[in-house]
Amino acid sequence: MFDLSPQELTAIGLSLKVAGTATLLSLPIAILVAYALARWRFPGHAALNAIIHLPLVMPPVVTGFALLLLLGRRTPIGGFLAEYLGIVFAFRWTGAALAAAVMSFPLMIRPIRLSFENIDERLGLAARSLGADRLWTFFLVTLPLAAPGVVVGTILGFAKALGEFGATITFVSNIPGETQTIPSAIYSLTQTPDGDRDALRLAAISAIIAVTALVVSEILQKRAEEKRSGK
Repeated sequence: MFDLSPQELTAIGLSLKVAGTATLLSLPIAILVAYALARWRFPGHAALNAIIHLPLVMPPVVTGFALLLLLGRRTPIGGFLAEYLGIVFAFRWTGAALAAAVMSFPLMIRPIRLSFENIDERLGLAARSLGADRLWTFFLVTLPLAAPGVVVGTILGFAKALGEFGATITFVSNIPGETQTIPSAIYSLTQTPDGDRDALRLAAISAIIAVTALVVSEILQKRAEEKRSGK
């Protein structure tokens, strides 16, 4: 059942690489944006919140097409990045990571934002009254208290990035060894005669990875909550 071919092993490795990169790149931005949405009130607050959650309600292929129009090599931005910085997204694994990051970002935001909203602001004020500035208060008080939400958001983002298909295949196609992740490989196998068994094997592996990520999320969240409560 799990006698994997070299192409399947490559797809699994690439999926983990893409999902890991997408999560690591998204997390700092997600923390900042979630904090802003939870604590700050500014013109355009509702608009920013709506834009962030657009990938959840739009068809993924629309998101992928938008990325292609924005960052394709023949577009102004994509052409500039490729020519002057050597950064290419379209039809590269880096583009798969970017598409996965865009699609998983809203799922990361919500639990982190809820954690920030549930923190008593008087704790931060107490820290500042003792001499800590805003930045130190955030890193030493607020962020540790929000750790359970950060953990959940990170794992949810990783799981979503691991399973992303629509935006990825639209933006970077389905190139074996370069952009073919597990979902893309499963799609290809379902279009191949006698490929159902191989597709089922990859689907099972994908499910195992996702379930493992969720279990780890629950364990880390409980530990973070116990540490916060002092148990």
